[in-house]
Amino acid sequence: MANISSDMNAFRELVKSCKNLVVLTGAGVSAESGVPTFRGAGGFWRKWNAQELATLEAFNENRSLVWEFYHYRREVMVSKAPNPAHIAIAECEKRFKAEGRKLTVITQNIDGLHKLAGSERILELHGNLFKTRCLKCGDIAVNRDSPICEALRNAGEPDPGTPSAAIPDKDLPRCKISSCGGLLRPHVVWFGESLEMAVLDAVEKELADCDLCMLVGTSSVVYPAAGFAPELARRGVPVGEFNMETTPATGSLGYHFQGPAGVNVPKVLEP
Repeated sequence: MANISSDMNAFRELVKSCKNLVVLTGAGVSAESGVPTFRGAGGFWRKWNAQELATLEAFNENRSLVWEFYHYRREVMVSKAPNPAHIAIAECEKRFKAEGRKLTVITQNIDGLHKLAGSERILELHGNLFKTRCLKCGDIAVNRDSPICEALRNAGEPDPGTPSAAIPDKDLPRCKISSCGGLLRPHVVWFGESLEMAVLDAVEKELADCDLCMLVGTSSVVYPAAGFAPELARRGVPVGEFNMETTPATGSLGYHFQGPAGVNVPKVLEP
């Protein structure tokens, strides 16, 4: 096991001198903005957890139910805002750009908060709540409509006693290309699906260029993302973990800063 340091001043010096900083983020950073993680005790929507609904099989079996779940998640985000960690990362990216350096966010989150905070270099491993993909023509589009379709208005309540709206396919979100009109699905990576090759290729390039890494708010249990930071550490790249608790990756990394990302991330990234 590596010697783990919590020396924030030492890590700040690494930030000052690095050329290509990669920030890997997970559900923990969004949880500080009040975004439900659907993990652990109390992390259920109605009687289901996310893993039961976030599959192609679940969508094919009950498209209305899955769309109600994702409609609820989209509507929740209307009231959520980036927290100090998101903002500090975005501001650091702008500062690095002006200095001829680079900061890239690689996120497992699908909520779009990094973009709202002002980050531009974002690789979304698991897709985005506000993008859709047509099952007929394959078109991928940004969609921030609220509600995403009229049939879902006032649907999606999370209370366990709420019955499914049983919306017929014809009334669920449809492709806006007039010649198509196919059924839409959320453009997110469901359990059992592969990550997009183009995204993985871009991630691989950023990791190859990386000379400093921050691991922020991730449980380090979902692969392939869970393997990114330990692999960088094995290559000799300094990695700082920012989390409320230790994770399976902690022992293989050089730095660990325990506490809220919204407190510790701004401290190490401030000018």
